[in-house]
Amino acid sequence: MSSKKSVLVLGGGFAGVEAAIFLRKNEMDVTLVSDRDYFYIYPTSIWIPTGEKTREDVSVPLDKLAMAHGFQLIIDPVSKIEAAEKRVTLESGRVMEGYDYLVVAIGQGKITMPGMKEHSLSICGAPEEATALYGKLDKLVAQGKGKIAMGFGGNPKDSSAVRGGPAFEVLFNVDTYLKRKGIRDNFELTFFAPMAKPGQKMGDKALDMMDKMFQMTNIKKRIGTKIVAFEADGISFEDGSKLESDLTMFISAGKGHPVLEASDLPLSEAGFVLTNEYNEVEGFDCVYAIGDSANLMGPDWRAKQGHVAEVMARNTAYNIFQHSQNIDSKESYIEHLNILCVMDTGNGAAFVYRSEKSAKMIPMPIVGHWMKKGWGWYCKMSKLGKIPRLPGM
Repeated sequence: MSSKKSVLVLGGGFAGVEAAIFLRKNEMDVTLVSDRDYFYIYPTSIWIPTGEKTREDVSVPLDKLAMAHGFQLIIDPVSKIEAAEKRVTLESGRVMEGYDYLVVAIGQGKITMPGMKEHSLSICGAPEEATALYGKLDKLVAQGKGKIAMGFGGNPKDSSAVRGGPAFEVLFNVDTYLKRKGIRDNFELTFFAPMAKPGQKMGDKALDMMDKMFQMTNIKKRIGTKIVAFEADGISFEDGSKLESDLTMFISAGKGHPVLEASDLPLSEAGFVLTNEYNEVEGFDCVYAIGDSANLMGPDWRAKQGHVAEVMARNTAYNIFQHSQNIDSKESYIEHLNILCVMDTGNGAAFVYRSEKSAKMIPMPIVGHWMKKGWGWYCKMSKLGKIPRLPGM
């Protein structure tokens, strides 16, 4: 029987995969449980709607990652977490218990609105939705004209659970795509959001630059009014107005995952697992929460992003190993909090950075697009161990 400490990692996204990889580097016995059999690279899925990439292009089979790093893999959604009893039940009925440490990284749920599921698609939802976006856009292109609306929502209970960047990216990519086809003038593109200053997290300079980008690309804006419902032909707002749309993409704000809400874990008002800065769930023995599952501490502009999830994962792997060796040493994620994004437009990009000390948005025509493409390749190859990891990436 192995004398190594065992770790059960729940979730096959950025946080869960990174935790499994770095726990294995520390010679722990690791079992990763995921509801799908591939790791999906959401930041590069923005090119699926325009046909530049497919789901396969932006995915890595989890069995290949498991083989490369030596962790056990179970494909079976989590149905129940009983953290105090150190017991996790999977949808198949299989019960996982007897592990030494638990790392919760199953992501988050989504705030739902009337008609949202029936009449909108998200680039940050199930991977199948990105492919469906491609299908709907392809039909409109075949028609030669149409009205396209893309936007995102907020969570008044947690400002960190908003994903605005991908909405901007897909919108600008669609604009570039239609221009290349010579039919942009036949389409009405509109960005919409209920808040008065969507993208405020990036800083005031970035907001000014975004306004200029909208003007240059002739993309309309409908902001500052609460969304009432999504309908087959558009979006209805609280003031009685309606935005007509043949294709609606909407990234709903995050909230607690239903499995977490039904668990015995302590939760924030928005339903995220409460942890300290070391990602420990206080009051529970050897239980950690990372990534979108965890309540994110920090300033008002903080945001749940993949690179923050990976910092949490690497720190947690370190903290678990040190704990297993009875060494009092821990790493905090607080000092690593920032917003970092290469906002792609299909023909270039803008480098966005926000920290406690600065906020900037730097245009990167042409080269920015290829930098993001290069990062996508790096992400896949480095995760598989085929190329070395760069420090901090």
